[in-house]
Amino acid sequence: MSSLPDKHATSLVEITRRAGILLIKPVGPSIGQREAPIIQKEVEPYFKEMGKDLDHLVLDMTSTTFMSSMGLGMCIALRNTANGVKSDSILFGLSKELHGLMSMMKIEKLYKIAKDQSQLNKMIGAG
Repeated sequence: MSSLPDKHATSLVEITRRAGILLIKPVGPSIGQREAPIIQKEVEPYFKEMGKDLDHLVLDMTSTTFMSSMGLGMCIALRNTANGVKSDSILFGLSKELHGLMSMMKIEKLYKIAKDQSQLNKMIGAG
């Protein structure tokens, strides 16, 4: 039996878990030196509890407009944790500016990119 709720929200992140999918939505508008480690700490128990049952990590960036190097590091760390349990990692809702930053830092190569909800649904097998 799960000890974590399927939905969990704080002032910095919303976490939703369902059928092999872990959706992480930073509340934004920025992920910086203060926010990144707090978000990672909130998400960590979900990775531990889901383990190999995690099929898709979805990082929903629709509310995020700015990301510092600590935020970029958080994205890499989340992806690496998901990769460790053979889960795919999907970035969703990137603004043009964030997509440019992810491209410049080569982070977008670590993730699949879903440009819209329809594309995300196909990637996670939800329609």
